[in-house]
Amino acid sequence: MGLAVKSTVPFLKPLFFRLPQLFSTCMSFSLVADMGIHRGSIGNWFMSICCFCFVVTLIILTVELRRLPSEFPFFWYLSNTYACYAALLCLSASIIYSITYVRFLPCGPYQDQAIAATVFSCIASVFYTTEVVKMWEHCKIYKTTCCVLTVPGLLKVLETFTAGIILTFISNTSLYLHQPALEWCVAVYSFCFIPAALAILLNLGEWEYRLPVPFPLFQLVLTLLSILLYVSALVLWPLYQFSEELSGQPQRSRDGDCRDELTYNMCTGDQRRAVAVLTAVSLLVYVADLGDWARQVSVGTEDQPRDS
Repeated sequence: MGLAVKSTVPFLKPLFFRLPQLFSTCMSFSLVADMGIHRGSIGNWFMSICCFCFVVTLIILTVELRRLPSEFPFFWYLSNTYACYAALLCLSASIIYSITYVRFLPCGPYQDQAIAATVFSCIASVFYTTEVVKMWEHCKIYKTTCCVLTVPGLLKVLETFTAGIILTFISNTSLYLHQPALEWCVAVYSFCFIPAALAILLNLGEWEYRLPVPFPLFQLVLTLLSILLYVSALVLWPLYQFSEELSGQPQRSRDGDCRDELTYNMCTGDQRRAVAVLTAVSLLVYVADLGDWARQVSVGTEDQPRDS
């Protein structure tokens, strides 16, 4: 049954998912590229996201049309993993681009192009999400599995994605180099990204059962450790970024590059707040992940035979 769903993938996806995804990302890329110097660095970042999704989707479409997935079953897992990340990428790009740049553009053709590009990016996110949902339904019908099309898999995708966005924001070293506590937060974000990404790789390669300890127990311990680390970051990051007593900036307007007008870069104050919000979101995701792994460990313990 698992082979049946994989054999239908090359025919279903190009018709219902790939072409709309290609069209939406291409339109977003083209509209922002046509803005020229008015797109700014934020526009370049948004354009690079759309371009990346377009290129990878085109590669996947080419492989599927040549019916190569039947020869490389692992490709099916990679394409579904990519769809999860592409949905999040397009959605986050739309949100960040609209609230940090588009709303400050003066009324005119450039603002109209930026709004249209944002809409097409949202449409692309919808199609990528629809693909994930449809493949989840196919997995249930045909009794096959894909690590990212499960609750633990999707939670790991969210953990790695939010950590990746946070690491992108803190690439501005001026946010934390002046405080050891903030450097600790950066270390937390970097460290917690590694086991989450490792878990996805282990599942994709079906190597999770080669560990010396049960995989659910392994993930339970790592997730609990990540929660403790994220709790410290959730306390320290806002405390040292927004407290005047600790040399923080409680008001956005006090940052020299933060003004209620059009800027070509995301201002420092917005980066600080984005990291604080994403830290809280990541913590919630890890808590949900901990609950799921705790359930799996308890179920596995109950299923073990007991001595009479």
